[in-house]
Amino acid sequence: MPLPNSAHTRAARSGVTPGGPAGGEFAFIDRLTSRLPGPPAGEIWIGDDAAVLGPVGSRTLLTTDITAAGVHADLALMGLDDLGWRAVATAVSDIAAMGGRADHILVAVAAPPSTDLDTLYAGVAEAAAAYSCSFVGGDLSNAPDLVVVVTVQGTADGEPGPVLRSGAHSGDHLFVTGSLGASAAGLRTLRSGVEDPALAEAHRRPRARLAEGDAARRAGATAMIDISDGLAADLAHIARASAVGFRLDTVPVAPGATVEEAVGGGEDYELVVAVPDATRLTAAFTAAGLRPPIRIGVCTSDPSQRQWEDREFPPTGFEHHWS
Repeated sequence: MPLPNSAHTRAARSGVTPGGPAGGEFAFIDRLTSRLPGPPAGEIWIGDDAAVLGPVGSRTLLTTDITAAGVHADLALMGLDDLGWRAVATAVSDIAAMGGRADHILVAVAAPPSTDLDTLYAGVAEAAAAYSCSFVGGDLSNAPDLVVVVTVQGTADGEPGPVLRSGAHSGDHLFVTGSLGASAAGLRTLRSGVEDPALAEAHRRPRARLAEGDAARRAGATAMIDISDGLAADLAHIARASAVGFRLDTVPVAPGATVEEAVGGGEDYELVVAVPDATRLTAAFTAAGLRPPIRIGVCTSDPSQRQWEDREFPPTGFEHHWS
């Protein structure tokens, strides 16, 4: 999210227009940004999936993410180890969206005294091992409710550098790295009491697409974002940052999910990629042994255009609100 890295979509869903209501997180981030000093030349601070620091050629990526029980995860539907996994995966996904490598994580936990920390940290350790990043420290505190904060330091070596949200151009092809809506469908089925194992796994243990992000960066991606708040909301972030519109031909729906869940459900953590050379992107994924990316449309020159086939793409997704 624009404040590296504000909270992702979670258990509840609500319609949003990025940059919308005055009490919403995106409007507040805009106000906050206007009050703070800007970064030095060559660095990116607030405004992308991760901050970009350091000299060209060896860029450091830095992001942080909050997972709060009852807001971002329902502990009636998943274990503490699943929550630990999700907390790491959602933060690492921001590094994937920049085309980077996750190197180190810090984990801070505030929790009631009754919390089984061993189980929680087992999930954290599993995720850290899965993404080959070192768990180097953090903090612990008692609190009335369980909150996990994960900070990730990553790297995007060499050229091209990290992929931002703001580099897309009219005519760039739009791809996603996989079908959408599985996490939202998993939440729906878990709440219904009729569990689908594949969908439940997609919700409880989402996968950050680090290899896909790296392949897309090296294939010349001009813009990228992870799908945390829903395809509609996250595509709008790219369009807003890049001053482009978009026209979609298709939305790939995961088996067992609805179209609505694919468009607005969020928490899939697949990547949206804008790229001028579609053939080069597909070849890069094939060479890396990855699933083929799915072309969904094209960027257009009209920043107000949000078109899906013959209709307007709905402004749906998730946004936190304050009074």
